[in-house]
Amino acid sequence: MNIEIRGLSKTYPNGTQALKNVTLDIPMGMFGLLGPNGAGKSSLMRTLATLQEVDTGTIHLGDVNILADKETMRQMLGYLPQSFGVYPGVSAANLLDHMAILKGITDHKERQETVTNLLQQVNLYEARNKAVSGYSGGMRQRFGIAQALLGKPRVIIVDEPTAGLDPAERVRFLNLLSQIGEQAAIILSTHIVEDVSDLCPEMAMIASGQVVLVGEPLKLMEDLKGKIWQTTIPRDQLPAYESEYSVVSTRFFMGKIVVNIYSDSQPASHFESIVPDLKDVYFCALKGWLTSAGAQK
Repeated sequence: MNIEIRGLSKTYPNGTQALKNVTLDIPMGMFGLLGPNGAGKSSLMRTLATLQEVDTGTIHLGDVNILADKETMRQMLGYLPQSFGVYPGVSAANLLDHMAILKGITDHKERQETVTNLLQQVNLYEARNKAVSGYSGGMRQRFGIAQALLGKPRVIIVDEPTAGLDPAERVRFLNLLSQIGEQAAIILSTHIVEDVSDLCPEMAMIASGQVVLVGEPLKLMEDLKGKIWQTTIPRDQLPAYESEYSVVSTRFFMGKIVVNIYSDSQPASHFESIVPDLKDVYFCALKGWLTSAGAQK
C-alpha cells in the first residue's frame, strides 16, 4: 500500500516556500528521501506526521485521507524527529511505558511485554533502568526507534537519524533500521548519501522544495555509467576546470584535487572513466543534469 502525495505546496508566514507542488509515491519498506539541508525534507516529514498544515495538495494511505483524518494517521504512525527531548532522570523503561500509555496500550501486562520486547529489539534492555537523558547519542536514537515502533505502526518516519553519530553507532543504528524495514513503510529523510545507498531500494531526491529525482539507487547509478570522468589536478587549476567542464564534485587528496566531471564522452585524454556512486547521482541531480520521469518539475 503506497503513500500517495499529490500537488503538495507549503509557504511559511515569512515567505519561505518550503514545498512546491510535491508529487510522490512512497511504497512499503525502506524509502530514502535525500536532499541538502533546507531542501524541504523536514517540512514534508512534518506534514506526513500531521504536525503542520499545507496550502494545497493531498496525501492518501490507502483509503485514508491523511490531511483530513489526522487521528487515524497518528494511530498508524511512528515518528523519530531530527531531535527530541526527554524527561531528565526518567529511565528508558519508565519513559517507554509512559509513551505506550499515550499510544493507547492501556493493559498493564500487554504494556510490560511491549516495553520489554522493544528494548530488547533495540539492544537497550540491559540499560533499561538508566536515565535516557544520560544516554549517548546512538543509544538515544535507538530509544527513539523503540518509541516509534509502539503500537505496530504502518508508517515510520525517521528524520536525519544518523546526524552526529560516530561511525560505530551509525552502523548499529542502520542495522537496526534494516531489520525493521519489512514491517512498515519506513521513510528515511537525510542529507547523508551513504545512509540511502546502504539501506534503501527506492529513493527520491528533493531540492528547493521540489522533487528532482525518483528511482532505484542501483539503477540511477547504472544510468550514469560512462558519464563520470575523473582526474587529479593541482589546486590552482580548479577555477579553469570549473569554467571549462561540468564539474560534479571535488575533493582534496595528498595536496592535489581529485575532480569528477559529467560528460557523455571522454572530456580529454587524461580523464579516466569511473564507476558512478550515489554521490555522483546526488550532485548531478542537484545541478540539474539528471532527472527522472517520476520527478515533478
